[in-house]
Amino acid sequence: MPSPKGAAALDAFAQGKLEELEAKSLRRRLTETDRFGPARARRKGKELISFCCNDYLNLSHRPEVKEAARDAIERYGAGSGASRLITGNHPLFGELEQRLARLKESDDCVIFGSGYLANLGIIPALARPGDLILADELSHACLLSGTKLSEAATHIFRHNDMAHLKELLAAHRAGHRHCLILTDGVFSMDGDLAPVEEMAEIAKAHDAWLMTDDAHGIGVVGGGKGSSFMSGRKADVPLQMGTLSKAIGSYGGYLCASQPVIDFLRTRARTFIYSTGLPPASAAAAIAALDYIEANPDYAVLPVKKAQAFTRRLGLPLAESPIVPIVLGDPDKTLAASQLLENEGYLVTAIRPPTVPDGTARLRFTFTAEHEEEEIARLADIIQDKIMEKRAAE
Repeated sequence: MPSPKGAAALDAFAQGKLEELEAKSLRRRLTETDRFGPARARRKGKELISFCCNDYLNLSHRPEVKEAARDAIERYGAGSGASRLITGNHPLFGELEQRLARLKESDDCVIFGSGYLANLGIIPALARPGDLILADELSHACLLSGTKLSEAATHIFRHNDMAHLKELLAAHRAGHRHCLILTDGVFSMDGDLAPVEEMAEIAKAHDAWLMTDDAHGIGVVGGGKGSSFMSGRKADVPLQMGTLSKAIGSYGGYLCASQPVIDFLRTRARTFIYSTGLPPASAAAAIAALDYIEANPDYAVLPVKKAQAFTRRLGLPLAESPIVPIVLGDPDKTLAASQLLENEGYLVTAIRPPTVPDGTARLRFTFTAEHEEEEIARLADIIQDKIMEKRAAE
């Protein structure tokens, strides 16, 4: 029988890949989910307590944040209309960039359409062929994607292993014009923190530029300022990147840096130049969220406190961030554990390869300011009795 051609061949290719993924329990599907309130979701008519959302401060549901978004739509419309360099630079962008620069103690800031777009634009603008990039092995996918686009020589160092980073710098730094070191500030799947202060000192000693992706740090660690501020003062990090879609409760990406760097990226970052600006509502919501964080510092520490209560109850290492993983290893067992928790009234997503390395499929728990102590305690007890004890007996 002849092989299919044209569109039929495309369909056959896609179907074959889907069947391979299905056999490994790695196929992904979208599930309609109504986030109807802080830490609450509805699936198939069932109300669940959500422990899988990155809205750590529940600000996407704050009345004043939603009101700011509505007001922006009334004044500026639903969309920006064009690239910010054409006609899309409405006044809210400048205000938001000034607010973020002030929070992160930098000269200026530039806003992108998303965190992924930010890293796809920033890294290739700063690093080119002839340059060197060193990245933590657990860096977010968009950091690694931006690295590939740069075509710079790239080496991966072992997770949070500063000795290995130093070895790579000693072996390769002298042979390259510029050097960029990349890491998450808070690692999205493991919840641990990068040793940002130590990395900043290492980068400085080797004439390298440190860039941190603080998507999961801003708003919830370092007094709300993020992972560069864990010591109580700003570490020497020249490139502080992050998103507005987690604790800030809105959407978009940003980079806070020196004035020359920001001016350069507004001129050369392709994902900034050739993308329509954020909707006005997203910018206004982010400004209102930053207002709330600055006015309520005690509120910003709650997600980490609640994650730590969970880890204490289960006898796990003390949480460093709002993210706590329980690694089960096998995708089938992880999917089954996720379904068990859903049956008990909790929404906890099974995270499988390639999002995490092979053999490390996990339940990823995220804690928010609005989770109640009783909910956390009951969740921990169910995990201990029905998941961890079962696993230990196998």
